[in-house]
Amino acid sequence: MENKILNSILKYCSPKVLYIINKHKRLDKRICPFKIKAITNVGEIKKDDTLLVESIKVTKDLMTVYVIDGKAYYYYHFEIL
Repeated sequence: MENKILNSILKYCSPKVLYIINKHKRLDKRICPFKIKAITNVGEIKKDDTLLVESIKVTKDLMTVYVIDGKAYYYYHFEIL
C-alpha cells in the first residue's frame, strides 16, 4: 500500500483505542490496556494465557497488531475479554 494512502487512513486511528462489534451487534470501544486471551501458542505466549494489550498498531497491509510486553502480535491469535 502506498504511504500516502496509509497516512490518510492512520490519521483517523488511535494506538490506544480499538472499536469492535460486540456479540449484540453494537459498536464497542476498548481502551488500552484491555484484557485478551490467547487462543493459540504464539511466541512465548501459551494458549489460554490472559494478557493486557499496551497499544494497537496497523501494518502496511492494514493488519491489526497488538503490542504486549513491548512485542507485536497479530490480533487473530487472541480473543478480547
